[in-house]
Amino acid sequence: MPSWHLLMNRQEPLTPEQSDFMDTLDSFADGFVGLETGPNYSQFVCYFEADSLMDAITQALARFEDVPGVAIRTVELNPCSFDHNGMATASVVPWPD
Repeated sequence: MPSWHLLMNRQEPLTPEQSDFMDTLDSFADGFVGLETGPNYSQFVCYFEADSLMDAITQALARFEDVPGVAIRTVELNPCSFDHNGMATASVVPWPD
């Protein structure tokens, strides 16, 4: 089964309350979604095994259904997935506003 490394970019940085809430959810405890933060951003590094890129994105986005106010701006495919899954070019799937 193909494995997909995704980068999900947020519209706004996580609030401390959102981050604390996510820490209580089992859906973020398995290591398939990791949080990276900086002064003005929050992004999630994701790894999922799925038959297609869209299935992997669906699995990743489902993790956020229980987190209030978390909006994903874009989902990018990590370059390591290109080689691993035999893809030749980069992909970015913009999330509609």
